[in-house]
Amino acid sequence: MRRARLTPLSAVDWRRFFPPVRWWHRVTPATVRADLIAGLTGAIVVLPQGVAFAAIAGMPPVYGLYTGMIPAIVAALFGSSWHLVSGPTTAASIVLYSLLSFHAEPGTAPYVQLAISMTFLVGLTQLALGMARMGVLVNFVSHAVVIGFTSGAALLIATNQIRHFTGVPIPKNSDFAQTVTFFLQHAQDFNPHIVTVSVATLLAGVICRRLLPRIPYMVLALAIGTGLAWLLDPTLSGATGITRVDPLPASLPPFSLPDLSWNTLHALAPGVVAVTMLALTEAISIARAMAMRSGQVIDADQEFIAQGVSNLVGSFFSAYVATGSFNRSGLNYASGAKTPIAAASAGLFLIALVTQVAEMASYLPHAAMAGVLILVAWGLIDWHHIHHILRTSRPETAIMVTTFLATLFFNLESSILFGVMLSVGLYLARTSHPNVVSRIPDPNHPSRRFAVPVDRPECPHIRFVWIEGSLFFAAVGAIRSRLETMTDPSTHLVIVAPGINCIDLSGAEFLAQEAILRRQNGGGLYLVRVKETPQTLLKRGGYLQTIGEENFFGSKSAALQAIFSRLDSKRCQQCQHPIFQECPRATTTEGAQPDTIPPTSCPAVTCT
Repeated sequence: MRRARLTPLSAVDWRRFFPPVRWWHRVTPATVRADLIAGLTGAIVVLPQGVAFAAIAGMPPVYGLYTGMIPAIVAALFGSSWHLVSGPTTAASIVLYSLLSFHAEPGTAPYVQLAISMTFLVGLTQLALGMARMGVLVNFVSHAVVIGFTSGAALLIATNQIRHFTGVPIPKNSDFAQTVTFFLQHAQDFNPHIVTVSVATLLAGVICRRLLPRIPYMVLALAIGTGLAWLLDPTLSGATGITRVDPLPASLPPFSLPDLSWNTLHALAPGVVAVTMLALTEAISIARAMAMRSGQVIDADQEFIAQGVSNLVGSFFSAYVATGSFNRSGLNYASGAKTPIAAASAGLFLIALVTQVAEMASYLPHAAMAGVLILVAWGLIDWHHIHHILRTSRPETAIMVTTFLATLFFNLESSILFGVMLSVGLYLARTSHPNVVSRIPDPNHPSRRFAVPVDRPECPHIRFVWIEGSLFFAAVGAIRSRLETMTDPSTHLVIVAPGINCIDLSGAEFLAQEAILRRQNGGGLYLVRVKETPQTLLKRGGYLQTIGEENFFGSKSAALQAIFSRLDSKRCQQCQHPIFQECPRATTTEGAQPDTIPPTSCPAVTCT
C-alpha cells in the first residue's frame, strides 16, 4: 500500500497565519525609530478622537479609548496594510448608536453590553468572510454609496451636537427632522457662554488645520476651548451652563464578555450585516488609498481576517466596533510610518497615556467637544467627489442622493443596504440589456469589413448578429425581444460570440430553444467564435448536442460556406442584391472576406 504524501511544512503559507512574515524583512533600526515616532503621534491624536467618537456612539467616553488600544494592535499584526490604523471611527460609531439606541438607553450598562455583543458578532462575521475569501464583496458597495452615506452621517453628527454646541435643550434620542424642528422653534434659548466656547473651539480647529497642518488640530482646538471655558467658569461649578465630560478611569481595558443569549442575538442580528459591510468597506477603502501612495498591494481577504480578529479580541477587552480610520491612517503615513509596527505601537502608547492623563478628561467641556465634532463632520463631506459625481453620471448621482436621504430619514443600516441594492440593481439593469447589433459586409471597404447596415439592404435569409455582453438569466428576455424584431424563425441566424464572456443555464436554454425553433421553420442557429468557458458549459449541460456541434465555427467565412451548402438554392433565385460573396447569386467571387470583427464594448463579467 502506498503511503499518502504529507505536505512539507516548508510548503505551508505561514503568511496567512502569521502576517508579519510578509513585512518583517522591511524592519530595520531606522524603520523602528520612524514607526515609534508615528505611533506616539497617533496615540496623542486618538485621545480626543476616542472620547469624541464614544460620545457619538452613545458609549461612556473611556470606551472610545479602549477601542483604540487592543483592536489597533491586533489589526496591525494580522493585516496586510503597512499604514492602516484601526480603532473608533465616526461612521462605525454613528451606525452603532442608530442600531442600539432603540434597545437601551445610551451610556447605560445594558447599552454597553449590547455594544460589546455587537462587536463580537461583527468580528465573527468578518473573520468568516475572510476565511471564505470573500474580499470581493466590498466591490458591491459603490463609491457613490459611500459618499452619500458619509455625507448623511456627517450631517447627523452635526445635528446631534446642536444641543451641546448651542445649549438649546433638544430632547435626547430625537431624529434628524425632530432635532432640526425643535432647534428652529427654540433657537432663541441658546446659551451665550456655551456658544462662545463651541465657536471658539471650531474656529481654532479651522485655523490650526490650515496654518499649522503638522500640529494635531483636534488637540489644539480642545486646549483652546477648555481654556476659554475655564476663564468663563473658573470654579468649574457649571453655573454658566458649561458642562464637562465625566472623569475617565486611569486603568487598563477591563475584561468583558459578550452576551450571546437568544434575546440579544434576535435584537442585534438585523444590524450585523450592515455594520460588517460598512466596517469592511471603510477599512479596505482606506487600506487601498494608503497602498496607492506607498506602492503596496493589499490582500483584501487578509484585511477581512485582521478586522475580524481585532473585533473578536476587542470584544473581550471592552471595545466596541473598530475599523480603519482615514484620519489616523493618513496621519500615520504622513508621520513617516514604514511598517505595521507604527499602528501597533500607537495602541501601546495609548495604553500608557490613558493611565497617566485620563483624569484630565474631566476638564473637557461638552461645548468644546461639540465644536471639534462639527469640524470632524465637515471634514467627512467629500465635496470634490460629490461635484464630480453630479457632473459625470446621473445613475451614480441618483444612488448618492438616495443613500444620503435614506441616511437622514431612515436608520443607517437600512440606508447602506438600500444603497447597495440600488447599485446592484442599476448594474443589472445595464448588463441585462446587452448590445445586439446586426451587421453586413461593407462593399466599400477593401476587406469587406462587417459594419452596421445603414441605408443598405440585408440578406432576407441569413442574418449576422453581434451580442456584446453576457448571456445570463437577466439578459435573456431583452436578447429574445431584440432578435424577434430583427429576424423571423425561418432565418438562418449567425451569432458572432467573441463578446459573450459568460453563458449561464438560462442563456444556454435560450440558445437551445432558439436552435430548435429555427430548424422547425426551415432556418438554423449558428455560433461563431464562442469562448472556451461558455462552450464548456454548453457541452457539460448537453446543449451542444441540441444546438448541433456542426453549427459551431471558428470564423464567419466557414459559417457562410456551411450555410450556403445547406441553403435551398431556390430561396436565392429572386435575390437581386446579393450581400455575401459566398452567395451563388453574387456577381463577383473574390474569395471569402477577411474575418474582421470590430472591437466590442462588453462588460467585464466572467463565469465562475
